[in-house]
Amino acid sequence: MSVLVLEMRPGDMMIVNGASLRFRCKTRLELAARARFLFGKQIMSPESADTPARRIYFALQTAYIGSEEERTGGLTDARRLIHAFQEATTSALARGILARALALAEADDCYTALKLVRRVIRHEDAVLGHGPAE
Repeated sequence: MSVLVLEMRPGDMMIVNGASLRFRCKTRLELAARARFLFGKQIMSPESADTPARRIYFALQTAYIGSEEERTGGLTDARRLIHAFQEATTSALARGILARALALAEADDCYTALKLVRRVIRHEDAVLGHGPAE
């Protein structure tokens, strides 16, 4: 089994298996088992989910790091939001990325799905003239 070693700085935040962690001092963390985790800048608050792509990201985030009940609902919401986005967009690239993201999420690889949706958020920001994604 491989071990993931993370170096965390004071003030860094992380969610591991649904638990929010904030580091008060420099810490070296070793994850020796499979864990669902996101780092501070990858975590989207509900208030930040204010565009279609961000709502998809938040739903997939819930499907990834939420409780068992929340994860099921998050994936259901993600499916609905992705299908609505795909119907509304004129971007074939965005439709394709979202199709891959949904397939990954349904295969329980939400971490990679979230990475793909961040690309769609950047595209959406450019189209809508918003600042960079959080």
